[in-house]
Amino acid sequence: MSLVKLTASALAIAAVSATAAAARDNVQVAGSSTVLPYASIVAEAFGENFDFPTPVVEGGGSGAGRKKLCEGVGENTIDIANSSSRIKQSDIDLCAQNGVTEIMEVRIGYDGIVFASDINGPDFAFTPADWYNAIAEKIVVDGALVANPNMTWADVNPELPAQKIMAFIPGTKHGTREVFDEKVLEAGCEATGAAEAFAAAGDADHKGCMALRTDGASVDIDGDYTETLSRLAANPEAIGVFGLSFYEANTDKLIVATMDGIVPSTESISTGEYPVSRPLYFYVKKAHLGVIPGLQEYIDFFVSDEIAGPDGPLAQYGLVSDPELAATQEAVANGVVMAPLN
Repeated sequence: MSLVKLTASALAIAAVSATAAAARDNVQVAGSSTVLPYASIVAEAFGENFDFPTPVVEGGGSGAGRKKLCEGVGENTIDIANSSSRIKQSDIDLCAQNGVTEIMEVRIGYDGIVFASDINGPDFAFTPADWYNAIAEKIVVDGALVANPNMTWADVNPELPAQKIMAFIPGTKHGTREVFDEKVLEAGCEATGAAEAFAAAGDADHKGCMALRTDGASVDIDGDYTETLSRLAANPEAIGVFGLSFYEANTDKLIVATMDGIVPSTESISTGEYPVSRPLYFYVKKAHLGVIPGLQEYIDFFVSDEIAGPDGPLAQYGLVSDPELAATQEAVANGVVMAPLN
């Protein structure tokens, strides 16, 4: 009988095959705080509809989640990393060093938000700079950082309507708050020169860019978009932030604004042309498929039409459904793994 030398990776896979089912019977997920609310919705629905335990979904950030995914193969490592940015080659290299040689990339949709107001009100054409100068705690006036004095949108930009500034934005626990912060507040802070002013004042991390006024001009909404819509009904001069799908289901009540001259749509968001958007992903450790109970079923369920499609619960919470979802479903079903990025 000849002896076969097993690689560290093969030994790890053999170990997980032998012990994982006994040691762990639930799917474990970590990563992006943006993807977290969507994944939590899916995990809860999965637990209710399948004979598998509800997956454990944790945050920690995209980079941290990818690093945890790359710690190795085995029941003491996670199965999926959620990510609001695409995996880096350095992550793939780290995975390979630790025996994680096959990774599946799953794009779940797009994080895209729109800015809408009462259908009977005026049209708005915004830029990130407009939004920053409207709701930031401090803005640049005559080269100096000052408490925000703007009361109307026309004070911000004379080409905008002279309408009182009142904005209902995603709360800090909402899945789309991160894209609002990154693509609107941070972009506007840079465009207006406020980021440079904060840096000159000793705020090297530009934390001041994220500080919002507290006088009622900006109101966080932690609930779903129906709450935002009801706030607009009570305050018809306000501007609300919505997911695209929710807006499209309420075009009889809402009129949407452009951002940097671009009209939000599934096409303009999925191509990246509309600036307040980005793709969202999760990454699967293929070696755990067929070993961790329910893992294949979970990822199939996540990208199903019923969940990630335009009429599913994720769209109701703000996710923009991927026009190429069918291709993702096929890749998931066939276990397609990533090629090197460079």
